[in-house]
Amino acid sequence: MSDTSHRRMSLPRPLLAAVLATAAVLAAASPVSAANQAPTTVTKVSNTVEIRCAFLVYDRSGDWYFPSTVPKGTVWLQHGFSRANDHVDDLARRYAAAGFIVFAPTLPSSDLFGCTVSNLGNNTGFLNNVADLFGKASDPNDKFGRSFADAAAKAGRPGLQLPAKFVFSGHSAGGEAVSYVANRLRTNYPAAFARLSGLVLLDPVNSFTGLNMANALNGLNHTTLPIHAISSPPYAANGQASGTRELTTDVHRDFLGIRLTTGSHCDAEGASTDTLCTLPNGAPQTANVSVLQEFATVWATDAVNGTATATHRPGGSRYTSLHGAGAIQTLSGS
Repeated sequence: MSDTSHRRMSLPRPLLAAVLATAAVLAAASPVSAANQAPTTVTKVSNTVEIRCAFLVYDRSGDWYFPSTVPKGTVWLQHGFSRANDHVDDLARRYAAAGFIVFAPTLPSSDLFGCTVSNLGNNTGFLNNVADLFGKASDPNDKFGRSFADAAAKAGRPGLQLPAKFVFSGHSAGGEAVSYVANRLRTNYPAAFARLSGLVLLDPVNSFTGLNMANALNGLNHTTLPIHAISSPPYAANGQASGTRELTTDVHRDFLGIRLTTGSHCDAEGASTDTLCTLPNGAPQTANVSVLQEFATVWATDAVNGTATATHRPGGSRYTSLHGAGAIQTLSGS
């Protein structure tokens, strides 16, 4: 995406007025909601979690974030291809400030046995093992439960109960991964799928090979699981919006999320991004990052509460303000 912000040019007055109006709306404070009040204290700890890969067991890095309040649910926040959990630290803290426990693991981007976050050949076996992690999460003696208990103790919260409800949120290739795992829970772990409250996809990207996302979304299409995306415009960084196109093709619902009209593929990483993302993909604008974090936390809160915050949906005041200013577009299923 080209950046023309430093070119010497003069804008026609009507266009300049429109640009200034859009910026003002983006920067405006949103209506007060449970997900957007002053952040609570967030405690971050790090440990490992066991995930099977072929005949091996990997101890993968896992970052855990704990709110100071009673947690309302658990968010699995998954980074994208060639990234790591520290790149989603900013958003993880925002989810935690909204009252969620956040689990952010680092999954490989390259692996001899195909155990990768993105499908570089056939990673379905590995993602099945990731699904097993969440499928047995309610068992305190299984992989996820042991990692959670260790993290809770490190965070000074020994004995804390893991919330029953989950939200899966994935950026880029992580969006495909969380979609695949969600559908795997549907087919193989029905009790765990019943505890999955929603998906929040962040500029999701299809892998170059395989049909992981297509198969997943077609499977989820026939469920009532809330699925929302926050995307940037189509360009090379997001595979010409390949994941968003897959979502709007396969899931037949009137409202599937928003597109930030001036967004960057790095928006989900926010303050945690680096030049490896921003140089080829464009730096995120502060206003867009703020809107992404705002809507992601509101929709995640709605998912676990079984609500639909009207202000952040078509026709609502906050949504209409942003949409009317040209800051966002509506994503709908075909």
